Amino acid sequence: MVDTRRLGRRGGSMMPVQRTVPAPSRIGLDLIAVPEGADLDLDLRLESVTEGVLVSGTVDADTVGECSRCLEPFTSHVQLHLTELFAYPDSVTDETTDADDVYRVEDDAVDLEPLIVDVAGLTLPLRPLCSEDCRGLCPECGIRLSIAEPGHAHETIDPRWAGLAAKLQDQSSDT
Repeated sequence: MVDTRRLGRRGGSMMPVQRTVPAPSRIGLDLIAVPEGADLDLDLRLESVTEGVLVSGTVDADTVGECSRCLEPFTSHVQLHLTELFAYPDSVTDETTDADDVYRVEDDAVDLEPLIVDVAGLTLPLRPLCSEDCRGLCPECGIRLSIAEPGHAHETIDPRWAGLAAKLQDQSSDT
């Protein structure tokens, strides 16, 4: 929550907000997120406009995740870019939009958590990688290909030829 009383309701007023706050809950997706309690570095600008408070700026945070290819845990950094209007109560914007379509100023304060959660969901990758060149897991044995010996491979027989291969092995063992 950011108190907007110092900002006032006169159009054109601006108030910078630079602070570090702990993440109130886990923010992100299934495979990657900002953990609860992690530092969120806010570098924001609150501007008073006729319809409400325009919040713009960035939120920086460290993330923890699991690689979608090799399933190894990793850490990274995300920068969220925010630009959103928080409507004043009884403003035209407040009266003409549905409850879920616009954020609102409540008791002269703006709650940034829902906005940060929404922007994180759009910014974080759906399939995060521990590195751009992650090769994933071997489909046969499950070993991480990044730690497997060079030339790691398995001899596989096309199932359509498996019966013939078995007969040939039987014939070679009989001789």
